[in-house]
Amino acid sequence: MALWDRIKESASTMQTQLVAKKNDLKSGAFRDASMAMCALVAAADGSVDASERQRVAQLIATNEVLQNFPADDLRRRFEENLNKLTTDFAFGKVSVLQEIGKAKKKPAEARAVVQIGIVIGGADGDFDKDEQAVVREACFALDLPPHEFDL
Repeated sequence: MALWDRIKESASTMQTQLVAKKNDLKSGAFRDASMAMCALVAAADGSVDASERQRVAQLIATNEVLQNFPADDLRRRFEENLNKLTTDFAFGKVSVLQEIGKAKKKPAEARAVVQIGIVIGGADGDFDKDEQAVVREACFALDLPPHEFDL
């Protein structure tokens, strides 16, 4: 199986698992950690162009699991995290990883946050090394072993 197909299949599998848990994923910690994860993956290479920002915002708005929350609220939280990362990536990353870490109290939510990162990273068919690296860092912030997610 080609790498492209494996990435698409993995992202699709993660999304299916997330939808199955949708009713359990309604806390503020999950919402905040998810938006922090989306911003971190979008800015993984240290910059975010307008098309990438728009693409991730569209994925957030249409993701079935995230529809537990108001779209404007999600977008605002995503943009706030993205602004931290684009202003000063290294400093912003510390803050964003702390936000992600808030979901570690509930293992199902922590895993779902990582899965959202993989879905967002793989949405363009290229879950690149930078994206994998930040999702791996998020695993550590959530006290989850990266190998559980093939990272």
